[in-house]
Parts: sequence; C-alpha cells; structure tokens
Amino acid sequence: MLLAIWVDVQKTDLTVNCSSMSVIKADFDRLALLDAEGWTHNNHYHNFLLPHIRHDCQNALEVGCGTGAFARLLAARARHVVALDLSPEMIRVARSRSAEFSNLEFQVADAASWDFPAAHFDCIATIATLHHLPLRAMILKLKAALKPGGVLIVLDLFEPERNLFTVAGLVDTFLNIVAMGVSVSLRLVRNGRLQPPRAVRAAWAAHGQHDSYPKVSEIRTLCVEILPDAQIKRHLLWRYSIIWQKQAS
Repeated sequence: MLLAIWVDVQKTDLTVNCSSMSVIKADFDRLALLDAEGWTHNNHYHNFLLPHIRHDCQNALEVGCGTGAFARLLAARARHVVALDLSPEMIRVARSRSAEFSNLEFQVADAASWDFPAAHFDCIATIATLHHLPLRAMILKLKAALKPGGVLIVLDLFEPERNLFTVAGLVDTFLNIVAMGVSVSLRLVRNGRLQPPRAVRAAWAAHGQHDSYPKVSEIRTLCVEILPDAQIKRHLLWRYSIIWQKQAS
C-alpha cells in the first residue's frame, strides 16, 4: 500500500525522474481503467484547497487532472476551466464523468511541452503531478501563466526524512506510523475496505518503482527562491501543499 510513498529511490536534484513520459503515460492509462471514484489520499485534501480559489475566478487551469474530480470542482467555481493530462485514458474517463460542465475543457497534453499562455489564468492547480516533471522549470512556467493576483495551488507527494539520527527523521518516522493508521481507517470508513483492490495496488506499486519525490525542506528552499511568501504546509497523508498568490500589478 505504501510502496509508492516509501520506495527507495536515489535522487540527485529536483528535476524529473529517469523514467520516460511514455512510461508514466502507460501507468496512468492503466490506472484510469481501475478508478472507482472512491476516497483517496489526494481527494482527501480537496476541501483544504478549494477555499483558496477566488470567488471572481474567470479562467482556471489544472495540470494533471486525472479523471477530473478536482477539475469539476474548479468548473463549479470558475467561468472556464482547462484541464490537462498526459494520459488519453484519464481524459476519456474525465470527459465521460463531466458532461454536465460545458465550461470544462479537457486536453490530452504533456505539460512539459504545452504552450502556456502568459499571464492568463486566475487560478492554476496541480495535484500529485509536479513530481513527474522538472520541478523548478515547471513552477516557473505556472508562475508566468498566472495573471497578477492569480493563485497557484499545489498538492503533491514528498519524500520523508529517513535519518533517525536527526530530529526531522524521527518526526517523519513517527508521523508515518500515525499516517498509516489514519489512512487505513479513512479508507475503511469511506470505501468500506481496509486497502484498495489487488489490481489497483499492483498498478500503483508498478508505478512507484520509477517515481521519486522531493523532500519538504527542498520545496521550502525552492519556494524561497521563486515563490516568495508562499504558504507551504506538510500534510499527514504524505502530501505537501503550496499556496501562492502572484503580486498584483
């Protein structure tokens, strides 16, 4: 269940991992076919993210929309939403679940090469996606695509500190134990089972073999450089968030 979180990967920087985007695309095409719209570690934090969307939001973007759960929440709050995903199967499922939202536009696209319009979006959200991309370069692209006063909303995975001879390592080890109990309990309450189906576990385990994540300390250092005054929060279920508002002109 936690292979995708604790997989032992050697990282040299905050850039994209060694697996090709074609492998990532294949992983998520497989996962799209297994999605049952239940509770997940990601949608657990949707209600934390939503209040950061401005009431007057006109144009919103989601990078890495998956089956469209958060994109539909954006579409209920914004005039127009563009939602991107690398996986054609994810986009197919997202469209099939979003017919009622005429203001929601799904695109199959690689965010690394997508042509982001400059200073266009009032809100840009990305959930569990940035760790698949060159992190610094991608955040700079998202920053440039925001209008003055626009808000960047990030939720993603982090790599825990593992050195038990440091305070951070001890804290992360303790919180990981707590998170495992909370995760199992919430899945039982929300989905009626202690763990995902076997096929889902196998698909995520295979994906986790070539995934890697930044440490929260690295995220904080990067944000000091390129997203001054960003709100960075470490969440219990192996997630961190960044909330940043672009300075109004």
